[in-house]
Amino acid sequence: MGLGNFIKDLRNRKEHKPAFGGLEIFKYIGPGLLVTVGFIDPGNWASNISAGADYGYTLLWMVTLSTIMLIILQHNVAHLGIVSGLCLSEAATFHTPKIVSRTILSSAVFASISTSLAEILGAAIAMEMLFHIPIKIGSLIVVIIVGFLLYTNSYRKIEKYIIGFVSIIGISFIYELFLADVNWGSAAMGWVTPSIPDGSILIIMAVLGAVVMPHNLFLHSEIIQSRQWNLKDEEVIKKQLDYEFYDTLFSMVVGWAINSAMIILAAATFFKSSISVTELQQSKSLLEPILGTYAGMVFAIALLFAGFASSITSGMAGGSILAGMFGEPYDIKDSHSKLGVGISLIAALIIILFISDPFKGLIISQMILSIQLPFTIFLQIYLTSSEKIMGKHANNVYTKYILIIIGLIVTYLNIRLFVSFF
Repeated sequence: MGLGNFIKDLRNRKEHKPAFGGLEIFKYIGPGLLVTVGFIDPGNWASNISAGADYGYTLLWMVTLSTIMLIILQHNVAHLGIVSGLCLSEAATFHTPKIVSRTILSSAVFASISTSLAEILGAAIAMEMLFHIPIKIGSLIVVIIVGFLLYTNSYRKIEKYIIGFVSIIGISFIYELFLADVNWGSAAMGWVTPSIPDGSILIIMAVLGAVVMPHNLFLHSEIIQSRQWNLKDEEVIKKQLDYEFYDTLFSMVVGWAINSAMIILAAATFFKSSISVTELQQSKSLLEPILGTYAGMVFAIALLFAGFASSITSGMAGGSILAGMFGEPYDIKDSHSKLGVGISLIAALIIILFISDPFKGLIISQMILSIQLPFTIFLQIYLTSSEKIMGKHANNVYTKYILIIIGLIVTYLNIRLFVSFF
């Protein structure tokens, strides 16, 4: 069957029915929530705490800008999944030259590995904080548990706990903020006033990479199809596109609030007390005398939940990207999906074994994501602007220019980062 006939056949099916297995849980909790779990991961914690501890409320604007860009990008890529029945990786394989798709998707696999590194490392750090387990042994434990849950699809049995991860993290930071002495006037100014203090570009890029994550763009376009959209009924598609926007908007705003809370907490405690934070473990010990006996424990428990939840999503993203390179949807029973999950988790674990500074490793991992991001963004713009792929749902001129501006902003910040090294 030729490519044209394949796409035509896909569009004419009553329903798109790949075997998603555990992805079915997102029929009930919304794909946007999965993305939210992905961008309040341990890498965000390190980037945000470093931003608040070193620069106070000054870099809150980057969370606001990143979240606005994220809402637009995630909404746009979800449209690709709903309308075409293809995830971003599959669409790239079918609709771009092989050298282009393989190059960009290979870099996306490396971004997935970088993401998994942060998630696994964060959970391991939390285990050290709570149970005094060495980080490298903790990382191995995390990989074994997450791999088991993904390869057996048994994480379906703990779906309610996955739903609760974001809630626990959010409640934890609300509790922390309640105890802290926050300068809300300075925070409000920081949210809306762009500023790049001397020496802050690395942290800014880390915050950007921690919020607008390439693997989440691939993952959202994949899991949005777990709702089994009817690709034949135009009225159904329109309703689902509208529903997806509210789902994405709500989920991203929740993520914005939690990421902001991290920076505000660090600014109100560490920056205010002129305390430099060089590791997440240090955050727990410092928070206890500043905010109270239980603050550090709450911090560590929330970090543990965030690490495990986001490790699951990063593994799924790695499987989705690699499967898409072979023109297949994510299916953990398929060899390519299995291989993608394995590469994402095992490669990250190997790198962790050679990392001497875990906190710096978290920051750099997020910076790597921001470097890969422009390639994914411009790939997405090309695909979602194509009438051949999207039909009448292709980007209009207004949307296309907004997406291009986002891509240019990310590219500009990457150039600033590159220049800062010289």
